[in-house]
Amino acid sequence: MFTKKLKTRLLFISLAALVIFRYFLTRPVYVDNQKIRITTRVLQEPIKYFSRQKLSITGLTIYLPLFPEINYGDTVVIEGIIQKKQLINPVLVSLKDNNFFLYRFRQKILAFYQKTLPEPSAGLIAGTVLGSKGSLTADFWDKVKKTGTAHVVVASGMNVSILAGFLLGITTVFLPRRKAIPFVLLGIFGYSILAGMAAPIIRAAIMGSVAFIAQETGRLVSAWRALCFSALLMLAVKPEWLGDLGFLLSFVATASLLLFEVKIRKKLAFVPAFFREGLSTSLAAQIGVSPILFVTFGQFNPLSPFINALVLWTVPAITIIGAVGGIVGLLLPSLGKIILYLVYPLTWWFIKIVQIFS
Repeated sequence: MFTKKLKTRLLFISLAALVIFRYFLTRPVYVDNQKIRITTRVLQEPIKYFSRQKLSITGLTIYLPLFPEINYGDTVVIEGIIQKKQLINPVLVSLKDNNFFLYRFRQKILAFYQKTLPEPSAGLIAGTVLGSKGSLTADFWDKVKKTGTAHVVVASGMNVSILAGFLLGITTVFLPRRKAIPFVLLGIFGYSILAGMAAPIIRAAIMGSVAFIAQETGRLVSAWRALCFSALLMLAVKPEWLGDLGFLLSFVATASLLLFEVKIRKKLAFVPAFFREGLSTSLAAQIGVSPILFVTFGQFNPLSPFINALVLWTVPAITIIGAVGGIVGLLLPSLGKIILYLVYPLTWWFIKIVQIFS
């Protein structure tokens, strides 16, 4: 008879073997100067610049003219020539909007943000709530990258934690906790689709789901075990994430938090409580991600943990108020606008801090 420990080991070994098998089976092999045609659905929000938009598709970097705009969920057909993992002289042959109701719902909320608030506040809320990098102005996106706050203005694992806590608080008012958890899980994965299915979102969704299921069944779950399970499951489904910077940063940052956050928080006991949590979290995450960022981009802002601590306290309120304002605004536009105006002082603070330190 298999013991529980042995079953766990067999599960992880099986997932690891599946990842290796699928990676070599599905890995695209590109040859320089080869002309190709790609037909795929866009599962990552394109980054919009002044005159062009950047897509990352099937391991390739593709720059297309800004118009027609491509959005998360659209189906595209693109032709071009391979050159060092980029598509040279790409041509957008076909663009088909996605009619799935969650995608349409997302686009309506983003449009409401843009109608209601000026930039970059509208883009900041769109990025924080729905992970829409395409809604951020090129200038503001450059500033958040320089200050090390880019992970905040695109939906991340933090957003999933905020959402899970919010949904659990609401549903347990009407239902026992065990019966509320399935609704929370449904909300988490629905949000993952809305927020762009980025690696940090999916990682947090899986880890959160494992934790909730463990609570419901009365079992203890190790954070490290949940982290490893999330990584293997994601790579088994989508092996190309192995070379995705967002995937790598998400897991390294989470591992750094597990290793260092509590120790750093104790060392910062002299720091005021409202500032301590954000600073300890930022410092712990930076220990792991800083070397990766330096090797990848050749730059690192040593003030990044301090800057993050100054703005992180605004994120839960921006996320919750922004989400409620966006949803209400689709039904009652006037009330939705009033709700969004409440978050404007927080976005003003966030933007000013980024502008000062950039």
